[in-house]
Amino acid sequence: MVDVPTPSKTRLRRMALKAQALGQARKLGRGRQGVVKTLEKLRYVQIDTISVVSRAHDHVLASRVGGYVTTNLNQALKRRETFEYWMHAASYRPIQDFRYARRMMRRVENRDLPWAKRRDPKVMAYVLDRIRAEGPLFARDFEDDRPEKSQGWWDWKPAKLALDGLFLEGKLTAISREGFQKRYELTERFLPDSIDTSYPTMDELADYCIDWTLDAHGFATPTTMTYGQRDRELNQVVKDRLTERAAEGRLVSFKLGNVKAWVRPEDLDRSVRIPADQCHILSPFDNLVIQRDRCNAVFDFDYTIECYVPEPKRQFGYYVLPIVLGDKLIGRMDCKAHRDEGRFEVKALFLEEGSTPADEERFVPAWTSAVRDYADTNQCQEVTITQAPRDLLAPLQRALAV
Repeated sequence: MVDVPTPSKTRLRRMALKAQALGQARKLGRGRQGVVKTLEKLRYVQIDTISVVSRAHDHVLASRVGGYVTTNLNQALKRRETFEYWMHAASYRPIQDFRYARRMMRRVENRDLPWAKRRDPKVMAYVLDRIRAEGPLFARDFEDDRPEKSQGWWDWKPAKLALDGLFLEGKLTAISREGFQKRYELTERFLPDSIDTSYPTMDELADYCIDWTLDAHGFATPTTMTYGQRDRELNQVVKDRLTERAAEGRLVSFKLGNVKAWVRPEDLDRSVRIPADQCHILSPFDNLVIQRDRCNAVFDFDYTIECYVPEPKRQFGYYVLPIVLGDKLIGRMDCKAHRDEGRFEVKALFLEEGSTPADEERFVPAWTSAVRDYADTNQCQEVTITQAPRDLLAPLQRALAV
């Protein structure tokens, strides 16, 4: 096993940004093809329902896909280039990764996860039979099955639970959404014939976790590689495979805080440059920042999404978006899209302690351009800002007024 000196924070930040497709001016692609490329690069995009600004999955994709509109994701789903399933949360994943979701599907079916609920097999059989006979259905399509006096398992709520259970077991999949209501279809009818659906061995699954994580993050700890899986056997096999790869010279390790991180030697040696004036406004659920401990260790950015925090205890605001400038997470902003007015409101902007005058000089034009682009994805033409640090408020207001 080869341990190497810990790279500088600057080096680590740049590697992480580059791996996340946030380290260059060019997008990964445009339209539907850009969505597919992004999913293949990141391996998943988290789905979220909060709509105070653009929803998380749309925001993450818009950060990496040129000219992105929400129909691009729907097109990819319709063409069976992505599927919806759990990662650490509900996510869109590239279709070729389906077989690697099968272990979790089986664990749900076997009730081998703390959140896997037992559901009535009669209701599940009934739901499957209807979809098999009638084609794709929404949960609401089962409402009419209730008798006048709803009772027992025939109440439509168990049907909803059955749909959810069959989805998590992999027997049903979501082929579209209306709002956030899934339209369910038999998975066997949805999957393209070309997709490998064989059950992976533990070594195959561990190799998949290692490879996609290093591709998407540049370097990673075992915790990042199995984030959210709650799978002790998988955790151990990943650690074993890491040791084997290191012995073969395919990986090296270094200390990231108090834990060991792994990286491919060729990635560690590769030069990475990040444009100093490049600015990204990120979703709270962006893949770069969703693992809060990693975000803090690499970027020194202590981040909590405060919409789940009681209002009196919030430090920054309800829905605060991280801001990247160059190779730093330089700040955050609390904002809201008033789509009926066509106005994007920045309620408050905060810069991190330690930002320099040079950072602030670059920040005004870079952030102004980025926030205008982001406002456009929120169907807003005007941007207003109410609160900003130090002497930045007036310059930002003037820049936005131009």
